Amino acid sequence: MILSVSGVVLLGVIVFLFFRKDGLKPSHAIICALFGFYLAGTAIAPSIKAGGESLASLLGGLKF
Repeated sequence: MILSVSGVVLLGVIVFLFFRKDGLKPSHAIICALFGFYLAGTAIAPSIKAGGESLASLLGGLKF
């Protein structure tokens, strides 16, 4: 678990720097994908999934 959390933090910092410095390049997209896979393996994954589902239902309920 410690390795997963430290990997998530490291990849999160790298992703943040990529977005701040440049546009998102293909190599950066690979790092973002790895960040997502590591994040999915942490204890916060269910909370992120619930938040995403809540946001999706909120957006799905909007009428224009």
